[in-house]
Amino acid sequence: MTSHSETAVDFAAARARLLELIKELAVVRGKVILSSGAEADYYIDLRRITLHHEASKLVGQVMLALADKAGIDFECAGGLTMGADPVGTAVMNAAADSGRAVDAFVVRKAQKSYGMGRQVEGPSVEGRKVLVLEDTSTTGGSALTAVEGVRKAGGNVVAVAVIVDRDTGAKEKIEAETGVPYLFAFGKDELGLS
Repeated sequence: MTSHSETAVDFAAARARLLELIKELAVVRGKVILSSGAEADYYIDLRRITLHHEASKLVGQVMLALADKAGIDFECAGGLTMGADPVGTAVMNAAADSGRAVDAFVVRKAQKSYGMGRQVEGPSVEGRKVLVLEDTSTTGGSALTAVEGVRKAGGNVVAVAVIVDRDTGAKEKIEAETGVPYLFAFGKDELGLS
């Protein structure tokens, strides 16, 4: 059995290594147009992290610890497809590695008009505590769509968590519109971006 201090050291090491990988693999410098339509001098391509053989496991560990440190208790983790898909899976696997049962789910951009007509896919979120995830957020739109979909499916959203916060107002917008906390593992300042 690991002590709390050993777990904290593990978290610190996982967080430090994940930050290194984000800086090395995910920060792309140059003019880009963001999904919001805004122009930026850099792009944070977190799919290069969430789908990376080493970084994915670290994402799960860091995001699980982030929620734990904030006192967020949840049974399901996921968000809007596709940015959140590998994040939810990483959190589910990290939870399993620590002996916890957390289900992952995927929120479609719109409810299906065929089959079972679901917008939230995977194990049911109905009546369960849900952590909505996203890799990064500029306007908060993806997370807000996911929160709405989960709530329509009967889930109790307890927080929204992202890997990188771009400091563009998503935190304030999401907290104001959803009434739940917005957590992030890294701020853009930690990535050397201003």
